[in-house]
Amino acid sequence: MPITIFPRNRPRSTERLLAAFGLLGAMLPAALATASNTGAPVTRDAADDRPNVVLMLADNLGYGDLGCYGSGGIVRGMPTPNIDALSAEGLMLTQFFVEPGCTPTRAGLMTGRHSVRAGLGSIIVAGTPSSLQDEEFTMAELFKKNGYATGMVGKWHLGQEEQSLPINQGFDTYKVGILETTDGTLYPESMRRTGMDEEAIVRTRPYIWESDGKGKLRKVRPYDLAYRDQVEGDIAGAAVEFIDDHASKKEPFFLYVGWSHVHYPAGAAEAFQGRSPAGPYGDMLMEHDHRVGEILDAVDAAGIRENTVVVYLSDNGPVQFQASNDDFSGSSPGPFRGECGDVLEGSLRVPGMIRWPGRVPVRKSNEMVAIHDFLPTFASLLGDELPTERPIDGRDQLDFFKGEQEKSAREDLISFIDGEIAAVRWRNWRIYPKQIIESSGNPSALGVLSQRAEGTGYPALFNIARDPRERCNVVGTDAWVLGAYMKIVGQYLESLKAHPNPAPFSMTKFPTGAAR
Repeated sequence: MPITIFPRNRPRSTERLLAAFGLLGAMLPAALATASNTGAPVTRDAADDRPNVVLMLADNLGYGDLGCYGSGGIVRGMPTPNIDALSAEGLMLTQFFVEPGCTPTRAGLMTGRHSVRAGLGSIIVAGTPSSLQDEEFTMAELFKKNGYATGMVGKWHLGQEEQSLPINQGFDTYKVGILETTDGTLYPESMRRTGMDEEAIVRTRPYIWESDGKGKLRKVRPYDLAYRDQVEGDIAGAAVEFIDDHASKKEPFFLYVGWSHVHYPAGAAEAFQGRSPAGPYGDMLMEHDHRVGEILDAVDAAGIRENTVVVYLSDNGPVQFQASNDDFSGSSPGPFRGECGDVLEGSLRVPGMIRWPGRVPVRKSNEMVAIHDFLPTFASLLGDELPTERPIDGRDQLDFFKGEQEKSAREDLISFIDGEIAAVRWRNWRIYPKQIIESSGNPSALGVLSQRAEGTGYPALFNIARDPRERCNVVGTDAWVLGAYMKIVGQYLESLKAHPNPAPFSMTKFPTGAAR
């Protein structure tokens, strides 16, 4: 039977891009191989108005990386036509905020709560006890409770304990699973250089996982540097397969795609290697954009575009330090300052966009939205209630997303480092109890290599609208803002009286004194 390619309702920018870089001939057979051959689309009962949801989370993608946010293609030679087109087909958020790193943001997304409330305020490192607990209520459990088929592909990074696995947190299936982080692909060679024995190296090696249909996960293959070049394509392929399998079924679906790109170390499929003048990072970003396009094309080909909410986000700001001798990350915070691991504007303000044709009006908005807002918003969409015995920090943004109200439900956000309040964003101001100090070295780093310094009893205060790079501390002239700051902090501290946070895990602060 001949394969039908369904055109998307957008310019065929991907084909023009691939042709420009000499890739069309190389990529077209792969595209044809994954195109859906569904014939006339089969739709659910007309009375069932529940949309499908595809939520994609990029890894370490900065505000300044995408063309639609003012960089990317023309400026840096790494075009992102598919993501740019998506941003033009729905609501593009220019003040979307996350948490300072991979694990905290994923915890905030899944639970709708500040990550410190779940004990997940630090990036999980293999061998440490941080893990998503069974009692947390997750986004996947919300959808499953409301009759959705739930699937996940790609990066999880919320723990490897049995209780923490995706299939025990509401997901029916999990494929091309990265349970920890892509950092792990670097560890074996580093360990060999230090003389570690091979048995110890094998024990710490990261793997790709998948659900076995019996409530367990099985190892598929090692997640090593050789597979790094292939994994993004496999994540896209598994996502397309999920969409094809579920598009015509009676029950709606929720698909969560945890991309591996653009996390270091750089790794792109062979067809994209050497294609960007921005180097390996640009190659990786161009492939990432192409893979996002494959998922969007699958939605179109299955005939479910009109009844599918597509959300595209990044988990945190850029990594700008040198990960290895031949790999200098090219990610950018755009006009802001900051990196993964700190709480400056450029670490927390990242790309975010939502498409739902006919329901979410096409527009750009500078209203504030946070990663925690998606859980209560989806609960509102489904007409459901969230658990009331715990604090939920997300705000219901459904009316704002649908254009039924002009203003967002949010104008403030607290951010944390090591369990402490490390920054408060209120309207145009960012406020720091302790200031972030750059590390020394070339390049200097603001993220996991930086320090926080005590002031003289007053926080540092910056007006982001006037001073996006946070160079001029205006606490002396705009101290009136501190009233709002104290109110926001006070409300959070009040919530801890009835709902104290679990003790944060720290590798620098250890409990002392006799056990009781």
